[in-house]
Amino acid sequence: MKLVVAVVQDQDSNRLSNALTKHDFRATKLASTGGFLRSGNTTFLIGTEDSLVQKLLGVIRDNCRSREQMVAPISPMGGNADAYIPYPVEVEVGGATVFVLPIEQFHHF
Repeated sequence: MKLVVAVVQDQDSNRLSNALTKHDFRATKLASTGGFLRSGNTTFLIGTEDSLVQKLLGVIRDNCRSREQMVAPISPMGGNADAYIPYPVEVEVGGATVFVLPIEQFHHF
């Protein structure tokens, strides 16, 4: 048994959620924030059998693609302004950060 933790950009969240349901994976969705852009993310917690991990990773890969986006960085408030870039920059967003963790026990009551 494995616990797969997938952090995806909110833009990919609904597409991934629908694909997980279509492929009979049950998931818990958590709202999360982080990264350079401080943008919204969704963290999926998915328990699955070892034999289905590769299938699950394929579903995540197919539905969470990275892309380039122009963003205006948030100005530092009381912080160090030396590294602040005052104009929009192109950054890579999207995709998924995925962790696969072993599960010692699983109970469903």
